[in-house]
Amino acid sequence: MDGGRDGRGALNPGRGEKPEKELEMEKEGMIPELPEAFRDRVRRQLGAEWPAFESAMEQPAIRGLRMNPFRAGSGTPFRDAGREIPWMPGGYEIPLNSPAGITTAHEGGAFYLQDPSAMIPAAVLDPKPGEILLDLCAAPGGKSTQMGLALAGEGLLVCNEPVPKRAAVLSRNLERMGIPNSVVTCAYPRPLAERWPEAFDGVLADAPCSGEGMFRRHPETRAEWTPEKAAGCAERQREILDEAAKMVRPGGRLVYATCTWNPAENEEQVERFLERHPEFETEPFALPGVNGGTGCFTCWPHRIRGEGQFTALLRKGGNAPARMPGGEADFRLSPEQRKAWEASGIGGEEPNAAFGRTLIRLERIPELRGIQTLRLGLHLGELRGKIFLPDHAAAMCIRMPSAPRTEMSEADALRYLAGETVAGGTNGWTVMTWQGIALGWGKGSGGTIRNHYPKGLRNGRLTG
Repeated sequence: MDGGRDGRGALNPGRGEKPEKELEMEKEGMIPELPEAFRDRVRRQLGAEWPAFESAMEQPAIRGLRMNPFRAGSGTPFRDAGREIPWMPGGYEIPLNSPAGITTAHEGGAFYLQDPSAMIPAAVLDPKPGEILLDLCAAPGGKSTQMGLALAGEGLLVCNEPVPKRAAVLSRNLERMGIPNSVVTCAYPRPLAERWPEAFDGVLADAPCSGEGMFRRHPETRAEWTPEKAAGCAERQREILDEAAKMVRPGGRLVYATCTWNPAENEEQVERFLERHPEFETEPFALPGVNGGTGCFTCWPHRIRGEGQFTALLRKGGNAPARMPGGEADFRLSPEQRKAWEASGIGGEEPNAAFGRTLIRLERIPELRGIQTLRLGLHLGELRGKIFLPDHAAAMCIRMPSAPRTEMSEADALRYLAGETVAGGTNGWTVMTWQGIALGWGKGSGGTIRNHYPKGLRNGRLTG
């Protein structure tokens, strides 16, 4: 996980740092106790297991990362990687004090920081290349990037987040991890369901929740919890699930997830959903270390190495293909734009549409009229006057462009990410790389490569 809230309502600081409020509490020795109403309920839930749970809640949280299988060196784990995560190939635990989030490898999308248990829902959805998928409550993008990498650039992934600032973080993470076939929308579920009935092979609804599962990772949230807030979350989850159900094709699947242990938000929510939607049924699933034999699985910290996470797999009856309406006619590419791209020398993916001034590549463009859209497919670049500027996403794509590449030393890579020029003999546009990992664009002339790393991403405090 790497910023904002993990799509489920639990506070999640950026780049592996603790929030200021939590740091102050630690300094003053003021970490809140578990709320008494929470303790009473969980005692009833766990019975004889309560002492083991209580003890586990006093232990450090488990932090993890997922390697990007499409990046150079993906077969070699990040240097701080420790124990493998059983249910996630390429997933590893890392120390709580690891600087992984402020490294060159992180900026290059070599991995995504994420709690190990949060990797389960997307794994249960089990994306297949070529499918049409929706992540309905997607920010900051942990599950979206996991789904997108599983699609391997084939099919379509719609990632939705109704809060604009959080949607921007989501879009940035999809770009960093190189997902070329994603669309980022900013809308509430109802208008999406009205636009896209039975349009998806699979939908992930990682719903906002009371966040009990983050009590260990972010103990300051304990003071914010009340039974009333949990009840309010349950009502909102009901509405989200009802809209999500409309968008699943017959025979498709819906994964419902939360980061809480509250049965009203988990098992009882699923039971009530099935009563309202008899066309769905729970489907058993299994991953290494995860037994969802009832169609549901809850991560408890005394049973599994991870934070709180609930996952349910629901299958819709019937069998029919996804009915995603096409929107290609709204994004036509002009002859001038195509000519500018051909003259750029970037190579690789060819544009087939235009998103405003941005030339894009997306094999299947959904109908998007009236839906706020932040990202549409692979952004290749834009024509500014008579000058074509390649987009950062084109360099970061898991299918790298055929433009020249300039390999940098670690010191030069850090200077580049800070916004500085670097030395190099390449003339024209070049993809700047470090250990074979793309970091962005540069433009060489006269032995110097001008920096085109996006200004909003530049950071002079990174480590190697």
